[in-house]
Amino acid sequence: MSSDKDHPYDTIVECSSPPCFMHELSPDYVGIPLRTDAWTDVVRWRKAERKRLLDQRLLMTAGDRRTRSKRIGKGIDRAAGDIDGLVVAAYWPFRCEPDLRDWQRDAMARGARIALPVVIRKGWPLEFRIWSPGDRLERGAWNILVPAGGPPVEPDIVIAPGVGFDRDRYRLGYGGGFFDRTLAAMNSKPLVIGVGYAESRLETIYPQPHDIPMNVIVTDGTA
Repeated sequence: MSSDKDHPYDTIVECSSPPCFMHELSPDYVGIPLRTDAWTDVVRWRKAERKRLLDQRLLMTAGDRRTRSKRIGKGIDRAAGDIDGLVVAAYWPFRCEPDLRDWQRDAMARGARIALPVVIRKGWPLEFRIWSPGDRLERGAWNILVPAGGPPVEPDIVIAPGVGFDRDRYRLGYGGGFFDRTLAAMNSKPLVIGVGYAESRLETIYPQPHDIPMNVIVTDGTA
């Protein structure tokens, strides 16, 4: 397995941080469609929160990240239960996300098959492909390593990293909508485990009708 130094995508990507107008919204909002101008405010707020949480995450040391990632792996074990014979969709770490590659190896030793997400095209659902150590990887969207080939599979469990999460288990991602689109399109509904650091918890992300909540959220604070 490659070290973090081999991953050039673990770099800071600057993004704008526009003013936030969330004070104009009702704090009781939990998913009812908003006015067009209010949705614009939600988008601005999400963008600002995304930048804040990413900037905070990118300050983490490699040692702290390893320790906290191990705690998250233990929490996933409790949430997932027996994974023997199951297809588990994990991910290749990006921008200081929890690094679960050691957990993935251990999961395979316990009988699980690991799949990694692949971006096929903007606006499309993700495709999951089986991966094992030694399989050829190639650079995909955002320079993230993905399996170079293989047929798509439907996972029994999806581990979804998030920039932030709220009390109702909604996930704040990178803004592309890939996970929500993918989960909505799946024929069978998997167990969806959101993962992130304890500091990523938010009161609400102001979820919209297209947002899909996770079944459970695991952080290093819950391990």
